[in-house]
Amino acid sequence: MTRLQTEFQRLYLPPTARADSADAPGLIGADGRVRTLMLALGRPADWDTLSPLWRGVQSDLDLPAPAIAVNGVDAFELWFSLAEPVPVAEAAAFLQGLRQRYLADVKPARLRLWPEAVVPSASPGPSCIPALQPATGRWSAFVAPDLPAVFGDDPSLDFQPVDDAQAEQLSRLASIPPDAWQAALAHLQAVVPAAAPAALPPPVSSVASAHAALQGPYQDPRRFLLDVMNDPTVALALRIDAAKALLLQGTPGASASAA
Repeated sequence: MTRLQTEFQRLYLPPTARADSADAPGLIGADGRVRTLMLALGRPADWDTLSPLWRGVQSDLDLPAPAIAVNGVDAFELWFSLAEPVPVAEAAAFLQGLRQRYLADVKPARLRLWPEAVVPSASPGPSCIPALQPATGRWSAFVAPDLPAVFGDDPSLDFQPVDDAQAEQLSRLASIPPDAWQAALAHLQAVVPAAAPAALPPPVSSVASAHAALQGPYQDPRRFLLDVMNDPTVALALRIDAAKALLLQGTPGASASAA
């Protein structure tokens, strides 16, 4: 493997995947767990809006810095690396917690979070970096923390990044240890309900409990679970339970709901 492939595998791939495989390496393991989380802000790309999240995960949550990337088209991306794989639903809930804490005022259409809790295998993973983007004829790349502001609203390179330089960027990054991950997830669960603009909901003991902000009555249990998962005023722990319940129902049904 090249040095860049070695660093990418160290940070982002499931334990059994290899970056030098003839096929594009998948980011979701055979057990349905992931080590990679990606959050992108685009249309337009705006580092001034995204940078508080990049700083906040370090200062507020005591996590290692995620990688910063320009996607070669229209967005800045943050790539998080986990030392141990976690269930997709847990990873998705963490990203939702970050969105609610740091990007609550950003329109959802400008954001991309990966993985998504519902049918993650049907949602393409983040594009390989570095890579030439056919839509723009420009390149994606991992970049140093002092460079995003230089790109303005054009998050791309007009030349091919040097693989050794990309490997050097990744070599400076660390994966999130399991204990730090659990502490950060618990912290987000504790602060997200308090930060919601709506009044706090009454105590609930399970996902099946009705919530004032949800639109009912419901005849479709899947629709109810989706509404619980996407309602920012519901406690994050309950939203995780809803996401897990949706995953247990199987890919075909979840695909029909997402259509």
